Amino acid sequence: MKRAAALLTVTAILLAGCASWRPWSQASANPPQAEPMPGQLEPLHAAAFSRDMAVFWVTSNGCTEKDSLKPVVSRRGGEAVITLRRLEEDRCDRPVADGIEVKWSFEELGLNPGSRVSVNNPLQLPQG
Repeated sequence: MKRAAALLTVTAILLAGCASWRPWSQASANPPQAEPMPGQLEPLHAAAFSRDMAVFWVTSNGCTEKDSLKPVVSRRGGEAVITLRRLEEDRCDRPVADGIEVKWSFEELGLNPGSRVSVNNPLQLPQG
């Protein structure tokens, strides 16, 4: 009888431990996912910012336009982070040696003039 009571107690403790452990295990196996971004991450030749303008230089095979790209703005601390994404692949065969310039006003990006900004894209030197 004492053995059955001890076994029941140990089983209850183990089950209680599993019940509290399982949700933690599931949460760590499936961490919260950030909203997926559109298109592909675009390597940049360069980026520059003024008080109210973001300017990027990107690779072009001759058909890249501003609408081929989408700037995604997120926040990290007190700073805006811009990730430039390519929505449409440029399949033309007239490469532009130094890439092309595309720009967005801070107003278009939903930013206040003078906002602190950084870029979340890799840099790529022009081909050639």
